Amino acid sequence: MKNSVAKALFNSHSYLEYRKLVADLLLEKKSTGEEQSDELLHYSILNDTRMHRLDKTIIITDENKVKLKNLKKHYICLVISEGWCGDAAQLLPIFNKMDEESNAIEMRIVLRDENESLMNLFLTNHAKAIPILIIIDKETGSVLNYWGPRPKGASNLIKNYKEEFGVIDEKIKTDLQLWYLHDKGISTQNEIIDLLMGFE
Repeated sequence: MKNSVAKALFNSHSYLEYRKLVADLLLEKKSTGEEQSDELLHYSILNDTRMHRLDKTIIITDENKVKLKNLKKHYICLVISEGWCGDAAQLLPIFNKMDEESNAIEMRIVLRDENESLMNLFLTNHAKAIPILIIIDKETGSVLNYWGPRPKGASNLIKNYKEEFGVIDEKIKTDLQLWYLHDKGISTQNEIIDLLMGFE
C-alpha cells in the first residue's frame, strides 16, 4: 500500500492545479480519464461550472472552523477523482475549503485512471467509486483511514433508490444533486472532521 500511496503523491495535484488540468482539457473538448465520450464531456463541463459556483458559496461552519484550527497532528488528504464525476464536483470544493481553514491538512488530488493500483486498494462494493479521500499521517506516511465516495445521507439515498428501482437513472442523479444542494456540505465536513479528530 505504501508504495502505491507514495507513487500517487509524487504525481498528485493541488486543488488549483487539478481545476486547471480539467479546464485545459475541456478547451480541447476532452474529459479526464482513459475513456472519452460526449456524455463524459457533457458531465465534465457541467461539473466545471458546478465547482466554480461551489468555490464561491461553500462555507465551513464556525464550529468546524474551530475544530480544524485545533487539529494538532498533520495530515495529507489524498483524493482520488476524475473531472466527469458528479460526486467529486460536489465534494472537492468542500475538501478545499477545509484545507484552507487548517494548517494541519494538505489536500492533494490524483486521477483514478492514472492510479489503478491505488484505486484498487479502496474499492466500494468491488467498484471503483470516486471520490475517495485517503487520510495519511504526514509524519509517518501511513494511511490512517479513508472516506467516500459520498456522505452517509447521499449514500443511503442512492442505496434505497437502487433497492427499490434496480437502476441509477437521471431521476436519482437529479435527486442526489438536490440532496447536495440542501445539505450545503455540512454532512461531509462533519464526517471527515470526526475521522480526523479520532487520530488526535
